[in-house]
Amino acid sequence: MPKIIVILLSAVMLSSCVLTKVVTVPMRVGGAVISIVPGIGEEIDAAIDETADVIDAIPI
Repeated sequence: MPKIIVILLSAVMLSSCVLTKVVTVPMRVGGAVISIVPGIGEEIDAAIDETADVIDAIPI
């Protein structure tokens, strides 16, 4: 019985915006690290952040 509850709770969590956060949080962290690069870092970070925003808007 506990296995079924865990499976159902996992399915509910993954069907919401949690799934998109699993994808976008590492993207945002990578963008923050890349933003340290002089000259082009900020532009790359902005592009990654914009892409992460689009992924977050996907209605899953």
